[in-house]
Amino acid sequence: MRNSVAARPFERLRRSMARPLPLRLAFAACAIAAGVGPAAADADNGKAKAEACATCHGNNGISTMENVPSLASQPDLFLQWQLIFFRSGARKNETMAPIAEQLSNEDVRDLGAYFASLKTPDSSTAKAPDDHPELTEAGKQAAAAGRCAACHGDNYSGNKAAARIAGQREEYIVKALHDYKAGARTGGGVAAMADVAYPLSDDAITALAHYLSRL
Repeated sequence: MRNSVAARPFERLRRSMARPLPLRLAFAACAIAAGVGPAAADADNGKAKAEACATCHGNNGISTMENVPSLASQPDLFLQWQLIFFRSGARKNETMAPIAEQLSNEDVRDLGAYFASLKTPDSSTAKAPDDHPELTEAGKQAAAAGRCAACHGDNYSGNKAAARIAGQREEYIVKALHDYKAGARTGGGVAAMADVAYPLSDDAITALAHYLSRL
């Protein structure tokens, strides 16, 4: 009976997996909007469960692998969203899909709590001399024009279901924006991100990634 009340919305989500994809996402939205995740999460349990994640996402959630994002200090709800999307098939990834399929609702909550509790990446890139200040300035202007802070926060550290993009790996930001622009990425926030990314030129994407990765 432990956590039975907190788990009910997620159990409804599990039963809904047989439904068409739009309905699955609606159930996921209801579960997360109800604030189920954080109430029952256990970051200590999440640490043990996250050991396998370090292979790709790095020790303490700081990635050293190209095109693999850092997870340290990502918002709890954002992490839960992504794991649910991977698990349901709403977000496609050959590596993450078989991993997420094995996660229970408790695993999702614990992993979200654990990675959210970690310190932010101490970016060596940000400390290094900026060899392309013109890119930094162009990226800063592009972020303001795209109103990135409206969802991601004034310091781009993320907010609820919106990702932390400050200090994220530069090439991963480039990849993510190109995926949104091409419609190759699905899951939470797709409509908003598609609207933002679609008009971006390759140069603007490069500048945004350079600027955000150095924060």
